[in-house]
Amino acid sequence: MTRTRVSVVDYHTGGEPFRIVTGGVPPLEGETVLDRRRFAREHLDRFRRLLVFEPRGHADMYGCHVVPPNDDGAELGVVFFHNEGYSTACGHGTIALVTWALEEGVVEAREGEIRLVVDVPSGRLETWATVAAGRVRAVRFRNVPAFVWAEGVEAAGRVVDVAFGGAFYASLEERVEPAELPRLIALGRELKAALEASHEVVHPVEAELRDVYGVIFWQAEGSEPLTQRNVTVFADGEVDRSPCGSGTSARLALLDRRGLLPRGAELRHLSIVGSEFTGRVVGETEVAGRPAVITEVEGSAYRTGRAELELDPDDPLGEGFLLR
Repeated sequence: MTRTRVSVVDYHTGGEPFRIVTGGVPPLEGETVLDRRRFAREHLDRFRRLLVFEPRGHADMYGCHVVPPNDDGAELGVVFFHNEGYSTACGHGTIALVTWALEEGVVEAREGEIRLVVDVPSGRLETWATVAAGRVRAVRFRNVPAFVWAEGVEAAGRVVDVAFGGAFYASLEERVEPAELPRLIALGRELKAALEASHEVVHPVEAELRDVYGVIFWQAEGSEPLTQRNVTVFADGEVDRSPCGSGTSARLALLDRRGLLPRGAELRHLSIVGSEFTGRVVGETEVAGRPAVITEVEGSAYRTGRAELELDPDDPLGEGFLLR
């Protein structure tokens, strides 16, 4: 047997890793991004394990396969993956992907603001990259419609709100600091399991967009501009080091519903490591009769390295393992 070799480029967005596959993986088959996501889950999951699991990755690793868009209305398509499987949305990953595409010449870069359209599993995203002195300084994306699924839901002895921002997130106020992480990880897992056991959380239009992806713990930090710090526990106890892009959209939907953030006003969304996204509600719409909002989220990504990762056919640990 020969060695398996996979080429990757690594980025971080607000401290959250993002591993972009650039070679060594067979094409993901299908007509749409959702088709290709299903194909990856059913036929190519060994590559996700190889790239995410230890010793080549870790329990908090995130990454993607770059795929063709659904049609010629977009420049890029993407299938996201993490320690548990394949997500429907990833804001920090979208920011990193667009940065990579411009830095690597996949899409031609020029000074000023560049518009790119990206097909993700949850839908089609418009993005705008700011390029100055040949560097991508920031990326802003306009997300799929975000909406409040339910407020005041009881789960595991707590009361949470559930909103969709490309994926479904439960949200509740808690103290957010690194010393609290073990408790928050355990509570996040408990809340996610309790919500999914007692409620069918599913998108009203696309049934494949379902279940509680993450739990957002947040605390107030200031009012001018509105500033909140959060940590999102998602997938199988994975901790987002960034302020969570799709989670920011979910938070914006809740803040808008309660009249706490005027349309167009900025939310400074801080992470548990102090990195920052900015977000705002820029419009309104509806999803199957539900009131929904259009949100934009902005952040910056930075390349951290590139590698060719290998699997020795004689390695007794195979594709790896996770310790949690």
